[in-house]
Amino acid sequence: MSDLTASVLETKNGFHVDGYEKISYDFTFLDGVFDTKNRQLAECYQRWGRVLAVTDMNVYNMYGEQMEKYFEHYNLELKVHKTKIGEKAKTIPTFLSIVDSMTEFGIYRKEPVLVVGGGLVTDVAGFACAAYRRNTNFIRVPTTVIGLIDASVSIKVAVNYGNYKNRLGAYHAPMHTFLDFTFLRSLPVAQIRNGFAELIKISSCSHLATFDLLDKYCEQLINTGFGRADGAPNEVRSAADKINREGIHEMLKLETPNLHEIGLDRVIAYGHTWSPLHELVPETPLRHGHAISIDMAYSATLANSRKLLSDEEHHRLLRLFSRAGLSMDHPQFDEDILDKGTQAILKTRDGKLRAAVPNPLGSCTFLNDVSLDELHGALRRHKEIMKEYPRNGEGLEAFVDASDTGYTENNEQEVEALEAAAAKAGNLNGSMNGNGVVHGGHVVNGHADGVNGLTNGVAEKLANGSAKGLTNGVNGFTNGAKA
Repeated sequence: MSDLTASVLETKNGFHVDGYEKISYDFTFLDGVFDTKNRQLAECYQRWGRVLAVTDMNVYNMYGEQMEKYFEHYNLELKVHKTKIGEKAKTIPTFLSIVDSMTEFGIYRKEPVLVVGGGLVTDVAGFACAAYRRNTNFIRVPTTVIGLIDASVSIKVAVNYGNYKNRLGAYHAPMHTFLDFTFLRSLPVAQIRNGFAELIKISSCSHLATFDLLDKYCEQLINTGFGRADGAPNEVRSAADKINREGIHEMLKLETPNLHEIGLDRVIAYGHTWSPLHELVPETPLRHGHAISIDMAYSATLANSRKLLSDEEHHRLLRLFSRAGLSMDHPQFDEDILDKGTQAILKTRDGKLRAAVPNPLGSCTFLNDVSLDELHGALRRHKEIMKEYPRNGEGLEAFVDASDTGYTENNEQEVEALEAAAAKAGNLNGSMNGNGVVHGGHVVNGHADGVNGLTNGVAEKLANGSAKGLTNGVNGFTNGAKA
């Protein structure tokens, strides 16, 4: 929620506006958010008497019945928009399908949409809320480690476009975020590992005490769902609760002075210099945690080459990645991807690299004066170092699968349903008023969009997608990967 104060001053040639927006929102740690004994979430919807929830199919299959009983208990009518949202489907058609559900529900401007799921779900649904009437409220209930630890902290919401993550998006704060770590009981180990990377990120650059706990309890944390699994030792549960709370608190302290990323030197961007491009390069995309781990491990080698990180700290960090089963290298993380990723991030970061690296472990510095020769040399050295580690530095279960709720299988019916939503939106906003098909890739304002039906050089029927399983890609490729 936000409040805005502003002043308007008359100048010689016009006016000058100063606006200051206060953004306030809450986090509540609450085990059993859908337990009928806990009325906190229901109270957010009493005024409206109903709830529109957006969630993914996996979460609904596991918790849908509990959600329905919870809202029925509080006499709240529930409508659920169920979707599959993975990196392959984190696209405009998915975004539009959520928008259509909001229209059909008749959402009021201040009525909050309930978003339940991992970081991908909260990203896309949050962007739909940001765009709908330019500002529709939402409440987050994250269900994965990444969702709880990382995505819940930021107010960034987005979809992928082209071969780039989060290319289209907004800054849009939720009204409230409920943090329920009991969801981790049912989360696959691969997803626990995936989120573990985000905790290494923040702790290695900003909170050494948390890094020490991750290092001490690594395998136990991953194998017990951060101490939430039945039979988990109390010591592990206690350590996990401390890690989670302090990790979230540290990220909030770093993020809240810079919610709109006006400052581009960001500690929490460690691991996010080359990964935004590399994550989507493999035929099956890397899980986010593995992509940023490759970036972090390579960045640590770069820092070590500059004597910013000692040999002992360097290998301590690499050993933690390895013990966690996280990726530190990949055959397609090569000089070409390094060069392309560098060029892309320079645009994002206003012409400077701003590569966050630990210096020393638990603190952070930013690198700007790195030549391509130095980057390439560090990469060659990094790949030699990886030969000393299990699997040559490759991770366990590093690539997306059905647990990521993405289109790992080509489900033609679901893709066509998303495209129908996009086509419907295009008709409503373009063809019917004679201006052509908005987002259609064929005609905009009555003129051909591109050459011979090509949009940005990509043959497609819809924005970010085309029929028969093509989403955001060319010739059967999805975000650079074969659909």
